[in-house]
Amino acid sequence: MSSPTARSYAFLSIAAAIITIALKFGAYQLTGSVGLLSDAIESIVNLLAALVALWALTYADKPADAEHAFGHSKAEYFSSGAEGALIIVAAISIAVEAWGRLLHPEPLTQLGFGLTLSLFATAINGVVAFILLRAGRRLRSITLRADAHHLFTDVVTSGGVIVGILLVKLTGTLVFDPIVALIVAANITWTGFRLLRETSSALLDAALPKKEIDAIKSILNEYKRQDIQFHALRTRTAGTRRFVSFHVLVPGSWTVQQGHDLCEAIELAILGVLPSTHVTTHLEPVEDPVSWDDLELERPSNQKMQDMSARD
Repeated sequence: MSSPTARSYAFLSIAAAIITIALKFGAYQLTGSVGLLSDAIESIVNLLAALVALWALTYADKPADAEHAFGHSKAEYFSSGAEGALIIVAAISIAVEAWGRLLHPEPLTQLGFGLTLSLFATAINGVVAFILLRAGRRLRSITLRADAHHLFTDVVTSGGVIVGILLVKLTGTLVFDPIVALIVAANITWTGFRLLRETSSALLDAALPKKEIDAIKSILNEYKRQDIQFHALRTRTAGTRRFVSFHVLVPGSWTVQQGHDLCEAIELAILGVLPSTHVTTHLEPVEDPVSWDDLELERPSNQKMQDMSARD
């Protein structure tokens, strides 16, 4: 039996969002609590984000083609970026509603039944968030991880709202409800900006995590000796895929077959430790001084040609 795919977890997130929207809006209609309204609005954001996630995961799974030779895995960043933006929009709408209620407090009704519905919805979100986070880490999907973190934020939000309503019930002070809603808005705004920052970092081709880079260096060290050297290691992430490139310096007297066999062995070793990795190697003679100058992203020879062209 095959393991669940990232798309199947997106469907789970959609189903959970629909159920929690119904429960939370029901709780708001019963109580009239602006805190519960803010919680319900965030659940709408959850649904929109889950739908975008489903599209992104479907598109990212498409095989490489002539126009996208490195695949479509970066499509996942559309989802995490959209989710971050939707969270901020939801926070603004919550803050506006809460501010109005802070200026004009209104009594709350049927708190017991409303809180029961909210607790049930919170439990659903907590379980689904835990499942999505585990799946996101296992499948290396930023989309599922973003969705999970958003749902965990929703759980915290719901907890804060429930505390606010309990304070209203215990003290009779109505402003606790909108005050908690404003705190909720500030909290989810931070989550939204954090998601946008992670997305922008990935779109700018951030390097792999230090732990994974150290694993690559450890493999290279196993092959390194006086006449075999490595440099110009570069890494980046695109959705679930990793991209790694480096130069392999070997004796100039080696045959093409010898150099190829060494590069093939190193690439397979890296794939064994880091699956879904595209490894590119560049073979150079270790005795040639030019090989040791070729360390930067722009090759020195290219820069010299540009300088000559500029003088002409």
